[in-house]
Amino acid sequence: MASNSTPPNNGTIIDKAHHFALRVYFEDTDITGVVHHPNYLKYCERARSEAMLLLGLDYAGVMAAGGGYFAIADVAIKYLRPAKLADDLTIISQITELRAASWVVHQRVMRGAEELARATIRVAFLSPDGRPTRQPRAWTEAYKLILKEQA
Repeated sequence: MASNSTPPNNGTIIDKAHHFALRVYFEDTDITGVVHHPNYLKYCERARSEAMLLLGLDYAGVMAAGGGYFAIADVAIKYLRPAKLADDLTIISQITELRAASWVVHQRVMRGAEELARATIRVAFLSPDGRPTRQPRAWTEAYKLILKEQA
């Protein structure tokens, strides 16, 4: 039976950065219509997941096969301006450091040209027993599509 659903929007890659669009819904806000602060991290998580799917990385399959999983090792976030109900946002993600068992991604939450928040997140790849382990080689190659070139 054919599905009538629209495939998810995985975003696009522009100038070595992943751009992911989303809209602020009522469930994202507090009573004043302002986005509740932990939702910015959810938006960033969603953007990272969609970037991996766009890059063709089957992280769910690797997890299911017992090959390892991702864990957030470190988060720093700076809130600059509030996002509000019905805002159209873009999460711009760019890897700034790539290692065998981890990567650092800088993410910006944008409303048009206005930066609302910025986050720097270290993502570790762990073996099923919870120890850092090398990511699949194909993954580190794919990440280079959104890796900031070092000066």
